[in-house]
Amino acid sequence: MALQCGIVGLPNVGKSTLFNCLSNAKAQAANFPFCTIEPNVGVITVPDERLNKLAELVHPQRIVPTTVEIVDIAGLVKGANKGEGLGNKFLANIRETDAILHVLRCFDDENVTHVDGSVDPVRDKEIIDYELQLKDLETIENRIQRVQKQAQTGGDKNAKQTYDILVRIKEALEQGKSARTVTFETKDEQKIAKELFLLTNKPVMYVCNVDEASAINGNNYVDRVREVIKDEHAEILVVAAKTESDIAELETYEDRRMFLQEIGLEESGVTRLIKAAYKLLNLETFLTAGAQEVRAWTYPKGSKAPQCAGVIHTDFEKGFIRAEVIKYADFVQYGAEAAVKEAGKMSVEGKEYVVQDGDIMHFRFNV
Repeated sequence: MALQCGIVGLPNVGKSTLFNCLSNAKAQAANFPFCTIEPNVGVITVPDERLNKLAELVHPQRIVPTTVEIVDIAGLVKGANKGEGLGNKFLANIRETDAILHVLRCFDDENVTHVDGSVDPVRDKEIIDYELQLKDLETIENRIQRVQKQAQTGGDKNAKQTYDILVRIKEALEQGKSARTVTFETKDEQKIAKELFLLTNKPVMYVCNVDEASAINGNNYVDRVREVIKDEHAEILVVAAKTESDIAELETYEDRRMFLQEIGLEESGVTRLIKAAYKLLNLETFLTAGAQEVRAWTYPKGSKAPQCAGVIHTDFEKGFIRAEVIKYADFVQYGAEAAVKEAGKMSVEGKEYVVQDGDIMHFRFNV
């Protein structure tokens, strides 16, 4: 199953408008709560300028970009952890995602109602944080009850370590902090914490939805969000969803480019958001380039050559012999694979090679 980013937020903050821009799906974007009842899933192409540059050099029959899945989840209200509104459905849907895009309303518009009557992105953030934290606290307390006796008898070292981690996370949650704010030094501790599958331990990016005038530099609302998340190990991105919607309706690339220039943006917010979501999922891209196709392949950051070979086909991983690697910059500089080889810029790597983003790979295998 592909990794997914879930778009969350209170009702009427711009989640579905943003989702529609991302995927061209037709999630209903209406001015009332719960217009998105079932999560809409969009398979989004990840923009990658390197593909077009390689295609200019190789002249392939086709270009195949990589993708990421975005899920538009129903708006949450206070009391979700107790099942209020669509709370149970919301929590179940968010638990299935791998990372969170938390949309915050950072614009004033008297024509768009706010579920709490006024615009306050910090308060909105805290409402959802609180609901997720309460659900995580319930999970943690249940786990503590199960391992406490084993930990206190001293005979089970793993139980003692797990118990200590649970207590540290419980203390953070009780202070109104998310689980992701708790840092663990060793890989064993990090693994145990990750396997708790806590809602507030998922990677998160706060997407500040602003008006067009604030699309470049943000505004006071964005500044307040930036200040409150500074110790949270979270990312922030500023997007004008309504403006992005207008851009998406333009028919040609040139029209969209001119629109962006007029408002002072080099790249659309949607493009920046997709790239950021890809990074948030801890994903990177290796490339293959040949006469048949130029293609982007997704792999988890830190993967070694055999695992990346397996992304193309399981037989490649099973029978892995070596990987022939060309750095993207070298391919562009010399213009062709043969010229790269002649210049001595192609490396031959074994099973322990950690693949780097943008590597152009050719795998040798024997099954």
